[in-house]
Amino acid sequence: MIRLALLALLAAVAPQEGGAEPGPREGVVSLFNGKDFTGLTTWLKDSQREDPKKVFTVQDGVIHASGDGMGYVATAKEYRDYRVVVEYKWGTRTDGGKYVRNSGLLLHAGKDGEAGKGAWAPSIEVQLAQGCEGDLIGIKGKDPLTMSVETELGPDKRLRWKKGGTPTAYTGKQFWWSKHEPGFKELLDTRGKDDVASPVGEWTRVEAVCEGKRVAIFVNGVQVNEATEVSPASGRILLQCEGHEVFFRKFELHPLPEKKS
Repeated sequence: MIRLALLALLAAVAPQEGGAEPGPREGVVSLFNGKDFTGLTTWLKDSQREDPKKVFTVQDGVIHASGDGMGYVATAKEYRDYRVVVEYKWGTRTDGGKYVRNSGLLLHAGKDGEAGKGAWAPSIEVQLAQGCEGDLIGIKGKDPLTMSVETELGPDKRLRWKKGGTPTAYTGKQFWWSKHEPGFKELLDTRGKDDVASPVGEWTRVEAVCEGKRVAIFVNGVQVNEATEVSPASGRILLQCEGHEVFFRKFELHPLPEKKS
């Protein structure tokens, strides 16, 4: 009996989804130690695991992505069933273009360089670009990627998340956050009238609640998007560098919110 009980306990706590580690049940796990990239890896389209231009550095306890390259910082481990909390703010460098500053939080990531012409890993992207914070984008690789979002069709014919809206399966198009302003021009340092992200130079807090095949996105405490039937439902977690300077001061795993009885 003791042996059977022990086996049952081990089965309950064992990682699933191909060896992914479950998120914490209590307390906070810091994915970034504030000193170096222990427990993390980096990837750049041009140099892969090498970073000769120091695109990613640690400055004053903060991850600094210079913007001089396309790539990401990634957790070395894969995770499932967690709440990831990220706080970021923009630097001054841009890609020299006229469009919004761009970055992303990538969830359930697969193999390095398998998507985006070698720049990205297959994943579910939580968009951090100005005015688009919280949009959900599928970054496809070789394996299938699925998700479904309750949506409404805006006057600009774009699908936005709406609780209780029409369930819409992913077909390659992104799902816009709930109050993405119709007609938003996506020009550098512009804001939509209902944006909940912080202004340039201030920290924005993004949370992704990943529980089973559900992903819910919060920006500065406001829910802005949600997907179900998400597959894959586990993987590495990535912080993106996409031609714009950005700082990340918090990269943490928190326990899932307690379910209401």
